[in-house]
Amino acid sequence: MPTTTYWVTRQVGLVYPASLNGPISLPPVLRPESVSIAVAIALLAVVLLASLLMVPLGLPGLWVMLGAALLYNVLLPAGGIGWGTLIFCGVLVVVAEVLEFTVGSRYTRKYGGSKRAGWGSIVGGIVGAMVGVPVPVIGSVIGAFVGAFVGALVGEFTVPKELRGDLTKVATGALVGRAVAAALKTGIGVVIMVWILAATIFGHH
Repeated sequence: MPTTTYWVTRQVGLVYPASLNGPISLPPVLRPESVSIAVAIALLAVVLLASLLMVPLGLPGLWVMLGAALLYNVLLPAGGIGWGTLIFCGVLVVVAEVLEFTVGSRYTRKYGGSKRAGWGSIVGGIVGAMVGVPVPVIGSVIGAFVGAFVGALVGEFTVPKELRGDLTKVATGALVGRAVAAALKTGIGVVIMVWILAATIFGHH
C-alpha cells in the first residue's frame, strides 16, 4: 500500500502532499488583495495621525483627514469607508471649524466683553493664524492666540467708556476661549480618525 508524505507549513497552517505540484491556495489573510488593503490602511493611519498633530498647530489637519479618506475611498471602493462615513466626517469638520471661532467669541462675552469684542476675537484669531509669528512650527498657533487677544481688546476699546468692560479681563476671556476651542477641535479630530479607521478595518470586503 503506497504511502504519501505530507508537509505541514507552519507559516500558513496548511497540510498538503509533498508530491503535490501547482499553486497552493493561501488563506484569505495572506492573499495579495488582503495584503494590499492592510498596507493601504496602515498608510492611511499614518496620514490621519500626522493630520491630527496638525490641528493644535492651527493647520487644516481635519480637512487633510477628510481628503485622505476621500482619496482612499476613490482608490479602494471596497475599502470600507463609504460615502456615509465621508458625509458624517465632513459634517464633523464643519462643526469643528465653526466651534473654533464661535467658542472664542462666547468666552469673550462670558468675561464681560461686548459683541464688538466677540467679533474682534474672531477676526483677530483668523488674521493672527494667517499672518502668524516668526516661530517655527507653532507660529500660526501663537499668531491665532495673539490675534484673538488683540482683536477682543481693540473691539472692546471701541465701546463707549460707560459701557466698556475691563479690557484685560475681556481679552483674557478671548485667550481662554481660543484654548478651549483648540481642545474641542482636537477632540473632534480624534473622533474622526477613530471613526475612519474603524470603517476601514471592520467594513472592508
